[in-house]
Amino acid sequence: MSKLNIIPVFVPHYGCPNDCIFCNQRKITNKNYADDLIKTRLDIEEYLTFFSNKNQETQIAFYGGSFTGLSEDVMIEYLKLANFFIDKNLVNSIRLSTRPDYINDSILEILKYYNVKTIELGVQSLDDDVLYYNNRGHNSHTVFKASEKIKEYGFELGLQQMIGLYKDNYEKSLRTAKRFVEIGPKFVRIYPTLVIKDTKLEDLFLKGIYKPLTIDEAINIIKPIYIMYSLNSIDVIRIGLQPTDNINEGKDVVAGPFHAAFRQLLLQEIFKEMSSKELSLFENGEEISIIANNKNISYLVGNKGINKKYYSSEFNINKIKFIGTKEDNSKVIIKSNIEKIKIDIYNYYREYLRNLEV
Repeated sequence: MSKLNIIPVFVPHYGCPNDCIFCNQRKITNKNYADDLIKTRLDIEEYLTFFSNKNQETQIAFYGGSFTGLSEDVMIEYLKLANFFIDKNLVNSIRLSTRPDYINDSILEILKYYNVKTIELGVQSLDDDVLYYNNRGHNSHTVFKASEKIKEYGFELGLQQMIGLYKDNYEKSLRTAKRFVEIGPKFVRIYPTLVIKDTKLEDLFLKGIYKPLTIDEAINIIKPIYIMYSLNSIDVIRIGLQPTDNINEGKDVVAGPFHAAFRQLLLQEIFKEMSSKELSLFENGEEISIIANNKNISYLVGNKGINKKYYSSEFNINKIKFIGTKEDNSKVIIKSNIEKIKIDIYNYYREYLRNLEV
């Protein structure tokens, strides 16, 4: 997904009568109330001064609650405020997040009129048992119906998936991802489930009824899901919750696979496995160069050089050099002084899924 200048406006739990067992939006957004319109306007004006690239698209983003569940008059007041900045050519469009059961023709017509471009649905799972036990308040049919309507009206559709929910498992998460692909969103977010203070999930955890995933388990589940979305040209714009003052270990995260750089952990694991398959073909002791697009070099090296150390010890490589280029970001080249292997990342992805029979 192309880079955007995002101006976040949080409306935590406003418009959402539902208490999903994993959710405490007041903790996640670190706010207990929706800002009044005057303060929101000042915040937007301040954000506009932060952006160095004025040529990028700028969106005001209504996050945190279920925006379309607000009373119609309140929702329109927020949209009018955003349109004040659109009319002044300071902002291009609006994005928002909401629930699938708060989408209908009347709402979509209002959003279209007020220059909303992007709608993200907090879906979490498309397994009806998982939705029920996590108190989502709707079933999978609601998601398909809402997604279809959003696309019919010409909005960009984003879907949010959670893995490791209560009563969820590896197979159910993969089935949800397959059904996401069928829906065809422009982008997705993937969130490993965390146990947050003052939630029903915390009660289940403390009673030993719910066992959260480890980081390694979460990576194992997300790996084929990420690969599936990548092969189907669906942008994965975020993996894991954004750390805040509260959302951190030792604060409001009681348990679960929290990491401030979850995407890095996932992709360095994918690139390690992909490269290792080919590195095993080189003879021990050789000097190796690994050449890839600059954006992929950090994943090949790994956080604190963890992959580099693994390659050297596992394959007994005397010297290993990483070279970043501006060339094709779908290729990785591994070479010695006598041999050269070119890896097509997407071919590797396809083979990976075939081996899993996904």
